[in-house]
Amino acid sequence: LAEAAVEHFGRLDVLVNNSGVYEFGALEEITEEHYHRQFNTNVLGLLLVTQAAAKHMGEGGSIVNVSSLVTRIVPAASAVYTGTKGAVDAITGVLSQELGPRRIRVNAVNPGIVETEGTHSAGFIGSEFEADIVTKTPLGRTGQPQDIASIVTFLASDDSHWLTGERLYAGGGLR
Repeated sequence: LAEAAVEHFGRLDVLVNNSGVYEFGALEEITEEHYHRQFNTNVLGLLLVTQAAAKHMGEGGSIVNVSSLVTRIVPAASAVYTGTKGAVDAITGVLSQELGPRRIRVNAVNPGIVETEGTHSAGFIGSEFEADIVTKTPLGRTGQPQDIASIVTFLASDDSHWLTGERLYAGGGLR
């Protein structure tokens, strides 16, 4: 993928690691398959894609990792998913140190609940879970994709040239 981007565009300036899966389950429901599916996609996938892309990035490059607000609010029955996003947060910091000397920035955005195809198919949208989250959110609504896209765009742009190793929480004020 990284090589195809360079071949097509001539260079690679930005990587957004936005691929991920989630499946909630209480401690007694965790299986090795449940664990590996989420860690392989959310953590190993991010590392392998970043490894491939970083080879082609130069000064001014930006990597944006999509993490989650779950690392701050730690909901019950989310140990594995929250663990993957905690790993993403830690990896963001490590890679900012590792790639910083090459002037490649690495940051994360940590969205709260956002109305997407995934949150619809998981049954979050329209559920009691969503209603409870909205009542605890100062801005009083579920996030929309554009709410997150504008933050990712900022982190990918030169406007954020002095940010690296940061996590921007984007949950409408939910803490």
